[in-house]
Amino acid sequence: MKLVLMGTNGFVVPIFEKIANAGHEIMAVYTRAPKPVGRRHVLTPSPVHDWAAGRGIAVYHNPREYDMHPDMVVVVSYGAILRDNVLGSAPCINIHPSDLPKYRGPSPIRSAIYNGDAASAVCLMQVTPELDAGDVYMRRAFEIGENDTNADIENRVSEIGGDMLVQYLASPEKYSPVAQTGTPTFTRKFTGDDEIIDWTRDPRDIHNQVRALGAGRTKISGIDVKILETKISDGELQIVRLQPAGKKPMDWKSFVNGLRGAEIKIGE
Repeated sequence: MKLVLMGTNGFVVPIFEKIANAGHEIMAVYTRAPKPVGRRHVLTPSPVHDWAAGRGIAVYHNPREYDMHPDMVVVVSYGAILRDNVLGSAPCINIHPSDLPKYRGPSPIRSAIYNGDAASAVCLMQVTPELDAGDVYMRRAFEIGENDTNADIENRVSEIGGDMLVQYLASPEKYSPVAQTGTPTFTRKFTGDDEIIDWTRDPRDIHNQVRALGAGRTKISGIDVKILETKISDGELQIVRLQPAGKKPMDWKSFVNGLRGAEIKIGE
């Protein structure tokens, strides 16, 4: 089957690798244009760009200039709205990491973890002009552990989603589209402000915040810190790993030792 692949984030690479290894002809890859990274603002290609270039596959960045006619377009975490020139060129399918219609939009995994969900699903769906509203061809549920992070779930979705796509692309005629039912919920992009910890919240809510966003920002004994890992023990929040401003990440014991007996004041 002749395919065009569209994706950007790192967890997409194993999915596209499985598709390529299944023997399909990859006509082209569309991904985000290189972005400035770091203090020196070095233009850095996306992980998908690097993967495609390493395989000798043509890479494009502007979907508005798309003019191809594959058998199918596969979209995974691309980050751009597709227009008629893409949607009308071939059937377009998408891997979406939520139990649709729950968590449509840009941050389904982070939102599920942030909200403390114990389970979610991966959906293989039709791409339509309306955001994440297409019919679903396949749906596979998975559990979210109480300490799973965004990276953990991305890896799980990558494994599940890759298997789903390989199975579907081998015999797409076997799968009938099923309309989404129920009231949709929509996610938003999280910002740096969402990392600020409100210590009046429930300990489990703070734990979910840290593992969803990768960090929680606060002050401890007057020091600006990023809390990188927490756990819940007997209903209480415990800080496992953190990073003081201007220093390397460290465990909680090392941080406390560095206070040299000073009083520990959380949030101050």
